[in-house]
Amino acid sequence: MLKKTTKKLIFAGVAAMMMSTSAIAAEVTLKLGHLANEQNAWHKAAVKFGEEVSALTDGRVEVQVFPNETLGKEIDLINGMQLGSVDMTITGESLQNWAPMAALLAVPYAYPTLEDMDAVASGEIGEQISQQIIEKARIRPIAYFARGPRNLTSNREIKSPDDLNGLKLRVPNVPLFVDVWKTLGAQPTPMAFSEVFTSLQAGTIDAQENPLALIDSASFNEVQKFVNKTEHVRSWIYLTISELTWAKLSDEDKDAVMEAAKRAQEYERGLFVADEERLTQTLQSKGMTFVEVDTAAFAQKAKDAVLANVSDEIRPIVEDLFAR
Repeated sequence: MLKKTTKKLIFAGVAAMMMSTSAIAAEVTLKLGHLANEQNAWHKAAVKFGEEVSALTDGRVEVQVFPNETLGKEIDLINGMQLGSVDMTITGESLQNWAPMAALLAVPYAYPTLEDMDAVASGEIGEQISQQIIEKARIRPIAYFARGPRNLTSNREIKSPDDLNGLKLRVPNVPLFVDVWKTLGAQPTPMAFSEVFTSLQAGTIDAQENPLALIDSASFNEVQKFVNKTEHVRSWIYLTISELTWAKLSDEDKDAVMEAAKRAQEYERGLFVADEERLTQTLQSKGMTFVEVDTAAFAQKAKDAVLANVSDEIRPIVEDLFAR
């Protein structure tokens, strides 16, 4: 006869194997692809989201995070989510290809402060945007992350729209951006981002506009003296899950995913605020001077160009945002 201790050990081993098999069978893996690198606050928040999901579901649900477009480019990931081959991504105004209201995520001068942006993103308008994305793009926003506001760099101080006169400015190839800067008095030139540094160096253009993170990583401090705090585009971006994936989750796991998303959003905000402060200090230490700007004058002058370039569907909302 087997000794009692040996029986216990065998029983414990069988039980452990059964539990392990049952855990494997119940496991759900969510693939989350995005475009940012590992140092980016969005990536760190995505990893935090995965950790929280795992903790809240006792490991039943695992989130695998793929940075640097390793699962595909943004539009490819959205298409994959609609087909069910990708579960999650971080995406923003690109969603206007399906849901026109997503254009509200990045309207110039619509959100003067971070608090103004939060009020919209977390309020009734934000809810309308989310619902349209769910209905038309078939992906579900579950949290939002802040994006660094775009600022104008140059070799002369820009404090008011009058100071823009004749300024040759690189802008992304976005009609709204081109028209707004033209209205403000600059000479906007659409150009690939990869060409900006050498064009500034050669004097082909005088200025460019981007968030602080890109100003720093692209070493624009080597060819530009001033960061003019125009903060002309303040926007947010969504952490999203495929509706096909969402439908497969149990109610309990859906609750866990939403709670994890809420915690990841709070975590990202802390990182974002600290990062903006750090980037300001870094760029100053590299010789750049930060210039306070009359943003109200910029917004007032840009208003008509903004309204002329947004869709009929969102124009009344944009008018309301400018009137606040």
